[in-house]
Amino acid sequence: MSSWVEKLKTRWGVTTGWQVFVILLVFAITGSSTAKVTDLMFDYTGRDISALEKTGVYFLGLLLYQVLLILFGAIFGQFTFFWNFEKRMFGRIVGIFKKRQKE
Repeated sequence: MSSWVEKLKTRWGVTTGWQVFVILLVFAITGSSTAKVTDLMFDYTGRDISALEKTGVYFLGLLLYQVLLILFGAIFGQFTFFWNFEKRMFGRIVGIFKKRQKE
């Protein structure tokens, strides 16, 4: 039976457990950073803003997450992995919108 680390190595196409650790660390740092910045944006705008404004803040948080993921990935030496990850994720999002247009 293979461990979860081995499964992630296979899924992500990396060769070492250290790379898996670094990738997970980048995801953790990016998520925490985005949550903190989004919280600061809500503190700046106030928590009693309209639903449309809240959606805008969350959308900015989503964009920030994408940028930080590439940035932190590059800092930790995993730029190629995260660049390819972003391209796949963007492709899936575009695919969802294309399906909706056909319906």
